Amino acid sequence: MELLRRYSDGFSFFEIMIAIVIIGILAAVVIPEIQDRSQQAKEAAAKETLQITRNAIGCYAARNGGIAPGYPSNNTAAPVFEGAFYLSLLQHCKYLTNKPENPFNHLTTIKMIKNNDPLPAAATGQYGWICKPATKTFKIDTPGNDSHGAPYYGY
Repeated sequence: MELLRRYSDGFSFFEIMIAIVIIGILAAVVIPEIQDRSQQAKEAAAKETLQITRNAIGCYAARNGGIAPGYPSNNTAAPVFEGAFYLSLLQHCKYLTNKPENPFNHLTTIKMIKNNDPLPAAATGQYGWICKPATKTFKIDTPGNDSHGAPYYGY
């Protein structure tokens, strides 16, 4: 009976500290694993979004005489712009169901590169994507490297 009364009064400071230390150790092991999985999920989402969008660009170009989306009325002499890109793929042909979102910065904006301008040497993170319709190039605008050391901009 004495033993039962001793434990029914509550926990001692020492017992509570041991429980807190155990919870801390478990958190130290689990949290980095969860963060790593989250990063891998973003990387996989980025690769999948790039593949889907590049396929949509290819399909659009195949049905439009090799002209990629981004040119108003498919006029390659006209300046390229984001509105024409999305209008072509979302409304006219429905190759995409929605604007692709960059999983790292959550942007859907596209930096459109003119016909004779070079692609940026590196990503800035200011846009969701970078597109050069003249070469049918579509890249992610995310600086840095993935969990394997490959640059996101090289995806």
